[in-house]
Amino acid sequence: MIRKVEEKDLESIYKLGTTLHVNYRIITNLNEILKNNINHIYVYEQDNKIIGFIHYTKLYNSVDLVDIVVKEQYQNQKIGTNLIDYMITNLECNDRIYLEVNTNNQKALNLYQKFGFKIINIRKNYYGIDDAYVMERVI
Repeated sequence: MIRKVEEKDLESIYKLGTTLHVNYRIITNLNEILKNNINHIYVYEQDNKIIGFIHYTKLYNSVDLVDIVVKEQYQNQKIGTNLIDYMITNLECNDRIYLEVNTNNQKALNLYQKFGFKIINIRKNYYGIDDAYVMERVI
């Protein structure tokens, strides 16, 4: 089930976020994020456990996909697909979605390309020694 994040979910999100960055709790202040209307976080819950989440920002017609995480043991079960589909379904026509992804993250690249995201730029050394693709999708 996909639902809007609640305060009780924050600890689970922080734990999942460490798969993205070891200091996720330090660099991401979820309490502040939840206080504004620009940020949107939805969780994927199964058996009363958070197994994935998506975080994006929306300002006017520009959407930035900030984070999408699925617990490793639940990957390849369409959870990431469902989260992205949920996000897109809740956006408006003419919205442009942007994201950055490590050029070496083939799983994520395949997922984004399945949804029609196109590479529009490369950011050199964005992830330390790894480059990032900047991708875009117009709804």
